[in-house]
Amino acid sequence: MADMNKMVNDITSMDEDFAKWYTDIVKKAELIGYTSVKGCMVIRPYGYAIWENIQRILDNAFKATGHENVNMPMFIPESLLQKEKDHVEGFAPEVAWVTYGGSEKLEERLCVRPTSETLFCEHYANIIQSYRDLPKKYNQWVSVVRWEKTTRPFLRSREFLWQEGHTIHATAEEAIAETEQMLNVYADFCENSLAIPVVKGRKTDSDKFAGAEATYAIEALMHDGKALQAGTSHYFGDGFAKAFNIQYSDRRNQKKYPHQTSWGMTTRLIGAIIMTHGDDNGLVLPPDVAPIQAVIIPIAQHKAGVPEKAAEVAEQLKSIARVKLDDTDNSPGWKFSEYEMKGVPVRIELGPRDIEQGQCVVVTRHNREKTIVQLDELADVLPKKLQEVRDGMFQKALQNREQHTYRCKTMDEINAKLAELGDGFVLAPWCESEECEDTVKEQTGVGSRCISMTEDPADGDVCVCCGKPAKKIVYWGKAY
Repeated sequence: MADMNKMVNDITSMDEDFAKWYTDIVKKAELIGYTSVKGCMVIRPYGYAIWENIQRILDNAFKATGHENVNMPMFIPESLLQKEKDHVEGFAPEVAWVTYGGSEKLEERLCVRPTSETLFCEHYANIIQSYRDLPKKYNQWVSVVRWEKTTRPFLRSREFLWQEGHTIHATAEEAIAETEQMLNVYADFCENSLAIPVVKGRKTDSDKFAGAEATYAIEALMHDGKALQAGTSHYFGDGFAKAFNIQYSDRRNQKKYPHQTSWGMTTRLIGAIIMTHGDDNGLVLPPDVAPIQAVIIPIAQHKAGVPEKAAEVAEQLKSIARVKLDDTDNSPGWKFSEYEMKGVPVRIELGPRDIEQGQCVVVTRHNREKTIVQLDELADVLPKKLQEVRDGMFQKALQNREQHTYRCKTMDEINAKLAELGDGFVLAPWCESEECEDTVKEQTGVGSRCISMTEDPADGDVCVCCGKPAKKIVYWGKAY
């Protein structure tokens, strides 16, 4: 028990210092390691296994919606990047440049990929001639570099892993439908596989992606009341096509510009999982992405029959879930603490008395509830317990969001709610003026997260800032 207490005590309480709690978690759960390159991290095997499960589920979803994987170069010539003015201006402060190849200075410096729109556009211009060549629905799994000034593991690092989808279509209608479809794919993934409730919305013009006509996002609320952008989907119109002279001949043999989209999710999703579900004992992982879904811990394993029975149970369950048998000589208390720290959804305890009675103890991580389960029923019970964990995690996160979503009509109300109840989502009407958007942030500390896709201003609603008639309902909040 002393070992168990030591591990738990090594984690700062989230109520005491949420940022320190987060850092303690990523280190103690062995998700990351620090490097000599400032702002870059090693994703350790356990952290990378979470990402692999995220990647597997999303990749299947992308292929089910007709997308193919490709791979673009990591270097972009400066002249190519400069072709889309708004795009390059949006990324200029974050770009890393290569100026030497070996000992020779390059004739043209190369940008280290911050995103790949320009590379895809160059490729499209080479392969698209006719309407028969459309649509192209591509995705790639790569790393990108953005020279962030302030970094934090998973949430904001100078190099990070992501997927970036890029599609090109004959018509605006097709491209807009794609943009919305992928936003829904992201929302379904977060809610079903990560147990994270999200709100879907459109970004304001001041916050949209550089070069996009419209940016849509899913926003999640973390345990501390701050928002995190969990995924984005962008509609580009034909702006990039015109900049890169991408044209196709339609059915009447007339030249037309196609319409494009892009969409992405990153390793910051791991940060979202930590900050949505974690507690003072460590990670709490959604079963779909947990590297270990159930751990079997033998009790008094030095006694005859215990190791053999534990191994037998592990063998029976391995086709049902990702199961680990921990038959090391560490104490059961140490193991309980270790796998709580790592967020393993289900723990199965099996000792001599359990074996005599043909049963085991099943403990669910999210609520520490213990259940006695007959061994001959365990194969049927385990999938139900994993679903129970996912559902319980989702409901807890949803309850936190509902408790920290405030409807306000004035900036005084916003300030009063935040002072009384803490950070959260603020739903408030807006006139669509960028000046009002900026003023709200200056005077309340909450910025626009997204424009609601499900709520419209009621009759008589006025802008939370200027008092003019409201045109949109906006989610406002502090964000990571």
